[in-house]
Amino acid sequence: MRIGANNLYYEDYVLSIQYFNQVIDVKPYLARPYFLRSIAKLNLEDYLGAEKDATLAIERNPFIVDAWEVRGVARQNMGKNREAIKDYDHALSLLPDNRGLLYNKAMAQQDIKDLDGAAETYVTLLKRFPNFDGGYIGRARLRLQQKDTVAALADIEKALQINSNSINGYLMRADIAINSDKNYASALEDMNHAIKLQPKYAGYFINRAYLRYMTDDFQGAFADYDYALQLDPQNTTALFNRGLLRAEVHDTNKAIADFTSVLALDSKDYKTLYNRSMLLAEIGDFRSALNDLDQVIEAFPDFAAAYFMRYDINRRKGDMQAAKADYDKSLSLAKTRVQISPLYAATAADGDSISHDPASDNIEETAENNTYSQEQVKRRFTTLTTIHDNSSPEQVFNNKSIKGKVQDRNIAIEMEPIFAISYYTSPTELKMSGDYIREVDDINSTRMLRFILQVTNHEPAMTDEETAQTHFNSIKYYNSYMASHAPRAIDYLGRAMDYMTLRDYEHAISDLDKALSLTPDFTLAYLIRANARYLTSKISHNDTETDTQASPKIHGIALPHAGQLRAAIADIDSVIKLSPAMPIAYYNKGVMLAGEGDYTSALQCFNKAIELKPDFGEAYYNRGYVFLSLGNRDAAFADLSRAGGLGIVPSYNLLKRMSAK
Repeated sequence: MRIGANNLYYEDYVLSIQYFNQVIDVKPYLARPYFLRSIAKLNLEDYLGAEKDATLAIERNPFIVDAWEVRGVARQNMGKNREAIKDYDHALSLLPDNRGLLYNKAMAQQDIKDLDGAAETYVTLLKRFPNFDGGYIGRARLRLQQKDTVAALADIEKALQINSNSINGYLMRADIAINSDKNYASALEDMNHAIKLQPKYAGYFINRAYLRYMTDDFQGAFADYDYALQLDPQNTTALFNRGLLRAEVHDTNKAIADFTSVLALDSKDYKTLYNRSMLLAEIGDFRSALNDLDQVIEAFPDFAAAYFMRYDINRRKGDMQAAKADYDKSLSLAKTRVQISPLYAATAADGDSISHDPASDNIEETAENNTYSQEQVKRRFTTLTTIHDNSSPEQVFNNKSIKGKVQDRNIAIEMEPIFAISYYTSPTELKMSGDYIREVDDINSTRMLRFILQVTNHEPAMTDEETAQTHFNSIKYYNSYMASHAPRAIDYLGRAMDYMTLRDYEHAISDLDKALSLTPDFTLAYLIRANARYLTSKISHNDTETDTQASPKIHGIALPHAGQLRAAIADIDSVIKLSPAMPIAYYNKGVMLAGEGDYTSALQCFNKAIELKPDFGEAYYNRGYVFLSLGNRDAAFADLSRAGGLGIVPSYNLLKRMSAK
């Protein structure tokens, strides 16, 4: 517990959880390890896991005030504001002068629209802590909800007087300057202050670029978009805005390149498709322009401007019949309202912190059941976008920090790979050694192979020429030995492992075939051959993706790929028959099936793997991934939280991404 607490102090959250797991395994009746683990999970934004651990801590010791606070913060982040308020009230009954509890309670009350209750809480908070700048910022946000801009400005000025480094103070004052009297110059000055205080957040540069654009500083706007993309190269808002700006100054090809980059990240970004279509038509690429526009019209069948643009493109390419149909359709829709789905309304609506649509100050006044006028939709499709979480508040908790927050690392989201038998592993602080398979241990104990077998699902790349040469020499040894001795299954397996290490799967499969012909119940040979065939199927699949005419297909699947995969699954079934208690066999089969889209069968395999090995973190992660693919978010979040606690770091990034949607 002491080691875990040390790691928690140094913000090494994932590692600290592993130590608390060990304490809980031995003494599950203690409250403190659950409480400390809940803090670690809260910092990793695993709010479901933090809530569960805090609850377990409270059940064991209801007098740990911080446990009530942690659970309140976790619930508040999950939108369970009423439950969070109850937790804060209980904690305040034990510790009535806690600043963080009062502040968080006030924000939760705002979220449930209890504005009077929030106002009372802020009065109590600021009476006890008159120099708490965050309290004035919070009350300013409340007063803006109450449409009292003058009082909100007074609170912001007070907060900045107390703390001249209050970023949210500058951001909120900038918002008010824009929304009240379109004072872009004043807003720009406040954004400059915010950027000086936090110069590494791309969103601030995007919003300042908008303000510079509104003050006719095009060069400054371009510079801000360029720098935002240096900080966050995949920021679609910066790419889209820079594309619009480039289009405005007639740098058409570069604008198209920016829009294409956005669509590479999000192929269903209809605003980008609309604008790229316009530019493609300008350079005479009518076919591509129509392809983009057709997707927009399919998504927004009542959007008159899209039909009019398609009319113009068809007219210019000489298709007068299609042009007339689109022209008539555009006229018939001109006075109607456009239906926008709730999912897309967030990007098409006018709810950003820095408003980008001067003609409309309040989206609630213009939206009726998610419908908008034709002019509003056209304007939203062709104007700059801003970052809406410009000055969003955060719950207060003592361990707030960005260091060690692995959920913020930009990583590819994919399933955990299959487990393989290898001569090499990649040990980490979370997993110092490979996994266990009884049959591997049995082989190693015989000392009949030239190297020690290990079990891993993250095999290191073969980049060391000396190591590669070692295995080439080992193959020569086996060739010489088997030329003068009676062949044994273990010798074929040993040479197959050398081939596997060198990524020569064809020869590895050949040797494993021979090993199994000599020893038909050789479990490990089936497992290794399954992996070789699976890896071969992936290579075959990639080859056919790049050359779709390379081979015939059945039901859309290339035969070499499908055949190897079916053979791999058959080998795994043989492993399960020979060793029904091997969790890794079920796990590997689940990965193979999920990769082919057979999620129902994959779930059954992961269920069995977890049944055999209840602390199988990779299986929890992949099952959560499959649940997400099937749309079962609750089950997915529970599994990902469990996987994170077992040391599967990508779980926290996936949890954060899905929580944001």
